[in-house]
Amino acid sequence: MSKLTHLDGDGAARMVDVGGKQANERLAIASGVIRMSADALTAVRDGNAPKGDVLGAARIAGIMAAKKTGELIPLCHPLALDAVSVDFAFEDDGIRATASASLTGKTGVEMEAMVAVSTALLTVYDMAKAVDKGMVIGEVRLIEKRGGKIGHWKAD
Repeated sequence: MSKLTHLDGDGAARMVDVGGKQANERLAIASGVIRMSADALTAVRDGNAPKGDVLGAARIAGIMAAKKTGELIPLCHPLALDAVSVDFAFEDDGIRATASASLTGKTGVEMEAMVAVSTALLTVYDMAKAVDKGMVIGEVRLIEKRGGKIGHWKAD
């Protein structure tokens, strides 16, 4: 098993010291999906959801959340992100969200991309729950990362 970087020699949680690392370009892409009824999907697609522009609100929420990741996830470093994007694609029974986060820095942005996706999907739920309270969020995962010691990684 590999050593967990967020634990010290005694097993206590710690924030990783990135002070001595070289800054380089880093990118992370994450994805997730929200499954919903045909009525909810139509309402979102047609812009007829009771709360208004679902995907517009979800995009802004995802971007805002990425910028707050260091405040939400206890051992994440607060990062000065260069860019965050959140995009959506309609599927047969739901909506897929894809987020990317990038910066030039000393630590990766995987958590920022995943927090952006998660928050965007939660916002879709909030905005469309009047139509379908049984929506299911899932498949939130890292799709790709670039930069850092590991270099380029892409999900199978």
